[in-house]
Amino acid sequence: MQLRTTYPGFVNAVNLYFDKLVSVVQPLMFESGGPIIALQLENEYGSYAKDDEYMPFLKNCLQSRGVNELLLTSDNWEGLRYRSIEGVLKTLNLQRLSFGAIQHLACMQPQKPLMVMEYWAGWFDVWGEGHHVFHAEDMLGVVSEILERGVSINLYMFHGGTNFGFMNGAMDFGTYKPQVTSYDYDAPLSEAGDYTTKYEVLRDLFSRYNSEPLPEVPSPQEKRAYEPVFTQQYLSLWDSVQFTDKPCRSERPINMENLPVNNNNGQSYGYTLYETTISSGGALNSGNNIRDRALVFLDRQYVGCLDCKTHEIMLPEAEGKRTLAVLVENCGRVNYGKALNNQRKGIVGDIVLNHTPLRGFNIFCLDLKPSFIKRLSSSGQWKTNFQSLPVPGFFQAKLVVDGPPKDTFIKLPDWGKGVVFVNGQNLGRYWFIGPQHFLYLPGPLLRSGDNQIIVFEEEKVDGKILFSENPDYGKTIDVYKLPFCSLL
Repeated sequence: MQLRTTYPGFVNAVNLYFDKLVSVVQPLMFESGGPIIALQLENEYGSYAKDDEYMPFLKNCLQSRGVNELLLTSDNWEGLRYRSIEGVLKTLNLQRLSFGAIQHLACMQPQKPLMVMEYWAGWFDVWGEGHHVFHAEDMLGVVSEILERGVSINLYMFHGGTNFGFMNGAMDFGTYKPQVTSYDYDAPLSEAGDYTTKYEVLRDLFSRYNSEPLPEVPSPQEKRAYEPVFTQQYLSLWDSVQFTDKPCRSERPINMENLPVNNNNGQSYGYTLYETTISSGGALNSGNNIRDRALVFLDRQYVGCLDCKTHEIMLPEAEGKRTLAVLVENCGRVNYGKALNNQRKGIVGDIVLNHTPLRGFNIFCLDLKPSFIKRLSSSGQWKTNFQSLPVPGFFQAKLVVDGPPKDTFIKLPDWGKGVVFVNGQNLGRYWFIGPQHFLYLPGPLLRSGDNQIIVFEEEKVDGKILFSENPDYGKTIDVYKLPFCSLL
């Protein structure tokens, strides 16, 4: 596959997608009396551009299906240099007015409307670094000047969000960096929909461009800090694999997308467990073939971690055959830049022990889909003997909600790394390295009465689950003080 090109396999997929999409949105077009006045062909393709025929192909995809509204492209400063498409309006993505970007856009397409398609109101976060903040007063100065110049603006993000489940992305500009679960983005409306200082100053600014008084602001959503709950039952990873699909037997490792699971569609997200037999210790080397992070076990005892930075660990010597298990996590696929076509996950090549490639694997798909969580929770296999808590493992607790459920934030301060499920819904990943130290739990995912919480923990168990009315974004980084190139 070659993404974002006119490669036939990708073209076929795009055509199938547009056949379905356009049939849904066609009645909503402006010329049909609907609200859609424009469509953006792609997103920041100028920073990626590999195929000069690709954007014209997308334009034709829409127009040949009867779309007659204004067509747009959207690029940052770097991507603006990519060639123009006839009949398609260029727009700009930025956070600060530098490099004369707006003037440059005006010169590229004279007598055309100017628009900042993505005004970055904040920035996203990656694990192990800080939470990006863009102070309201810094943002307000830029937005005010954009409007004074008569330039249209769209805020990205206006409302922060959440990468529920395994849907966080990743960056890779030489170093792989997975993004956190929260996509709060330091937006004017927070991840939970709360007003911020940014919202208030923007509302005041925009009101000056509106002849009618603005409506009253709705009351904030009530949050609730529920009482802490404690895990009551657990099931080790090794006891849980019986609830997965039948393991795949393969002489060589298979990446998760090529596993014969999910009706031969492969595995998309989650974890994959690789097991084989070894008869010696020594240097286990991944050859940088782990995507993205792997916990390594000998006879179910943890011996080390492999990732994009650590490629080798030492296995202790012992007599006889032992089971080597490698639990690989897909930490998120890269969603921007040149690494898009290299996003296969799991073990993507040979791993070697003392320079000899390992062979003879049993491979288990642990995508942690709702069907698996349902089988797990109803299995009757859960244990209550808490003298020793095995990790990795699943840990179950019960939250009792009195009255109507409210939004809350889960906090796991003395746990390690894992995933939280509430009533079968995957809230996303947590990791003690931060910056994020919470998971947003929307009230509609709860119910009055009993609520099931299952935590899949990889490394360290505390047993107590806390709830708060407020998120903890961790240490912060002032975006406005960063060099522009560091963001991209």
